[in-house]
Amino acid sequence: MSCDFLALAMPYVQKLSPYIPGKPVEELARELGLDPASIVKLASNENPLGPGRRMLEAVQASLPQLTRYPDGNGFALKQALACKLGVSMAQITLGNGSNDVLDLVARAWLGPGLNAVFSQYAFAVYPIATQSVGARGKVVPARDWGHDLEAMLAAIDADTRVVFLANPNNPTGTWFGPEALERFLERVPEQVLVVLDEAYIEYAAGGELPDGLCYLERYPNLLVSRTFSKAYGLAALRIGYAVSSPRVAEVLNRVRQPFNANSLALAAACAALDDQAYLAESRRVNAEGMQQLEQGLRALGLGWIPSQGNFVAVNFARDAAAINQALLREGVIVRPVAGYGLPEFLRVSIGLPGENERFLQALRQVLAS
Repeated sequence: MSCDFLALAMPYVQKLSPYIPGKPVEELARELGLDPASIVKLASNENPLGPGRRMLEAVQASLPQLTRYPDGNGFALKQALACKLGVSMAQITLGNGSNDVLDLVARAWLGPGLNAVFSQYAFAVYPIATQSVGARGKVVPARDWGHDLEAMLAAIDADTRVVFLANPNNPTGTWFGPEALERFLERVPEQVLVVLDEAYIEYAAGGELPDGLCYLERYPNLLVSRTFSKAYGLAALRIGYAVSSPRVAEVLNRVRQPFNANSLALAAACAALDDQAYLAESRRVNAEGMQQLEQGLRALGLGWIPSQGNFVAVNFARDAAAINQALLREGVIVRPVAGYGLPEFLRVSIGLPGENERFLQALRQVLAS
């Protein structure tokens, strides 16, 4: 008789559902007998450009050192980030992707009897990280698919230790401006840590979104998390970071796993910070791709949520599961978001022009059938 290890797990862990990533190309190819080269994946908000030349060269140069542990303090990357962002190295915490930073926050400040506040339709890792340590997630109803900051303030109570904000938000692409963030930070109790998740901030246009780093000096209970997975194109290497007060960073380092950032990721991230041409190209391709998708969706009579990320949530005004399955049969992978409470939507990442057109063509065929 085998042991039921789920029954032995902590009660709050038993109630967790595993995070479901976007379907891999290879998996769809196996399931439907498709040629992997014929499949377009627009499901995981990945950078369609592929890695930059400087990043590849940095990874190649690091390969002979694979038998050595990485620099556990990430000195070179912290130094590069400090210089670029105008902060001190003591304010930076490196993570195995920004997801790792979110998990560190939960492990450091949450537990049974405490709670974290986050928005409806927000990133799935917030409730996972919260519940995995036995804390309670307080989900605040969204306003126009995005964060209702006033309602989130009202949800904070004596047991709240963390508030998670995403700007822009995933999976809806919604955002809030500098004035709204300022009003929010002014009124949050000082013992509540505000985690401002800026995973997509590099795609934001103009000054519509605040730069969270500008508020750190005035609000020591603010932590800004960012990633190299999106605009910098390093999703496979899993490298992200947080910028906070040195006191907050010192606490995070107490729970951070040794060597949580690998050598290849550290080297590639340093190279990425220097490659401004790659970042500019990522922004250009994203802006033009967003316009291409919006024009195509408009021609099909479909609505969508305006987005400041590298994706758009398309509203089909009916359960989108069948549409998603039909697109898969056409070799096009997008992201269902019914698990976020958005069954009528599919989230579509911005791809290269040919990939975007392939999605639109497949969607035309599906909707016409």
